[in-house]
Amino acid sequence: MTGGSSILHPAGPIAAANRAILFNALGVMLAVVIPTILLAIATAWWFRANNRHAQRDETFVYSGRVELVVWSIPLLVILFLGGIIWVGSHKLDPTAPIETESGAPPLQVEVVSLDWRWLFIYPEQGIATINRLVLPVGRPVRFRLTSASVMNAFFVPRLGSMVYTMNGMATELNLLAAEPGRYEGLSAHYSGEGFADMRFDTLAVSPAKFAEWAAQVKALDGAPLNAKTYALLARPQRNRKVSGFPTVQAGLFDAIVMQRVAPAPGPPQDRSSTDAEKS
Repeated sequence: MTGGSSILHPAGPIAAANRAILFNALGVMLAVVIPTILLAIATAWWFRANNRHAQRDETFVYSGRVELVVWSIPLLVILFLGGIIWVGSHKLDPTAPIETESGAPPLQVEVVSLDWRWLFIYPEQGIATINRLVLPVGRPVRFRLTSASVMNAFFVPRLGSMVYTMNGMATELNLLAAEPGRYEGLSAHYSGEGFADMRFDTLAVSPAKFAEWAAQVKALDGAPLNAKTYALLARPQRNRKVSGFPTVQAGLFDAIVMQRVAPAPGPPQDRSSTDAEKS
């Protein structure tokens, strides 16, 4: 990955914690791998054909000490790595809210993966955007995510954890941008022919600039985002153009999750009616 999208250059606490787990696990493994490689090279060199000082015990069959070392070291490594992953995975639960010193409430953002674009709804601001995510620096963000079609994955590498999006259900992710910048977001799960172009810009700006941006989107002279315009958006298309909606139909995201509005090709539109037919 490039510096603009690498998990090795975190721009938030979640990404930094992910990198720490990666480096800790790598360090533990290298602590075993490097001595093992050096020992293998040293053994081959010492027992070379022209080394008359090397002696072999042809009667050697078993050594309890050797067995203890051979089995205990891998076991300890596995336990240590397992502990790192166990603790880290629970501390980085994507549904756990992020607490800050300011105590600011999280910004609510609803995400819909389309074929092959991203829809971002800001319910508090009453606006929505296509292929552009704007976040205030230093404020926690709570994402609710779903898919209009096939299973997908939402990932902004420099901000943190990846989370799947699935049709007919909502997942959750909490992130925080600690510094201003432009970060690449992408789909991390193959979803068809437009998958490679399914990327979006993530802009981390100051709270004042975020409020200014939201006001600019609110002032756009364009169509509202409602069930009708969403049905057009949900059609498969490869288009990385950034656009915005000045108003959003109340409860649209929940209607998408419950399949009460026309989605892209996939499961039935209205699960409740389908269940009623089965009964």
